[in-house]
Amino acid sequence: MAAEAAGAADAGRAPRLPPCWLQAPPLLTVEMQTGGEPLRVIPRLEAAEAAVASSGLSLLALRRHVAATQDHVRRALVHEPRGHRGMYGALVVRGAAAVSDADLAALFLHGAGYSAMCGHAVLALGRFALDYGLVAAPRRPETAVRLRCPCGVVTAFVPWDGRRSGNPVRFHSVPAFAAATDVPIDVPGHGKVVVDIGYGGTFYAFLSAEQLGLDVCSSKTRDLVSAASAVTEAVKKQFPLHHPESEDLAFLYGTILTDGKDAFSEEPTTNICVFADEQVDRCPTGSGVTARIALQYHKGLIQLNQSRTFRSSTTGSLFTGKAVKEAKFGDYNAVVVEVSGEAFYTGTATFTMEEEDPLKYGFFFK
Repeated sequence: MAAEAAGAADAGRAPRLPPCWLQAPPLLTVEMQTGGEPLRVIPRLEAAEAAVASSGLSLLALRRHVAATQDHVRRALVHEPRGHRGMYGALVVRGAAAVSDADLAALFLHGAGYSAMCGHAVLALGRFALDYGLVAAPRRPETAVRLRCPCGVVTAFVPWDGRRSGNPVRFHSVPAFAAATDVPIDVPGHGKVVVDIGYGGTFYAFLSAEQLGLDVCSSKTRDLVSAASAVTEAVKKQFPLHHPESEDLAFLYGTILTDGKDAFSEEPTTNICVFADEQVDRCPTGSGVTARIALQYHKGLIQLNQSRTFRSSTTGSLFTGKAVKEAKFGDYNAVVVEVSGEAFYTGTATFTMEEEDPLKYGFFFK
């Protein structure tokens, strides 16, 4: 077999597993990254499409259905040995009920479950939608791609030259708002801190790393992760969240530690996002940028169409963000935020599972 694989590679063909090994259809993915944060795109999952077709599920209902019946797919592709602690995925969904007034829909997958919004994925999926023919009539020099996320519809604006997509990509968010500001929280091991809670398609707690005795640019990542996770757990226990439209979305996704530079400046401001089960974002976090802009606008620190640059403390990658218009979301005064960044293809993959493999659905190593 090794000789055959080598011969195929020498002939310019990718080596393949013998047909007799394929006990189940393989899982095909498109691999991308945005600002260093990976995105494993699953172009389709027949079980999800069947659920939409037969039951007319909304995207939020489909999110619950996939978590209950198809979670082995997430675990197989996000966890080791096919994935890793920082892997992130997106399941592309088609079907009128789930997509509903958009070009495509997506469910977002991470190590611990499913998110409501993911900015880095939206930037990548904007390119994916154009390059894989999911937009009926793309227009030059830029095409608007409407993407339904669990939190609502966002619009990505993608450069298009008539043949392929390009960078930078930008998106307009769902209405983003300040859920609460200057909230005192008792954090075990750190004492009392003051946090802001912002919504950018999902909820985050924000505070300067300095409040925890750390520096977002120079402290060890392990220390930042531990402290941010402690804040997340403390906020969950001490501050109940409410979403104007769905209690399915009323959860704290993570904590973002910042350098404290919230006042408007031309210089980048640096942050690290720790979300889900101590997962670290490699990029500046698109939904986090959205929420942080909403908080800064609420506090009068920035004006409409004033752009700020956000830097990831893990990779140094950059996003820009600005509030582009005011909105109302339930009882909240909100803003629509534009986030811009660069997304790139890194490959494609074919994943298989053998029935007798005890780790066929992956394992989560902490």
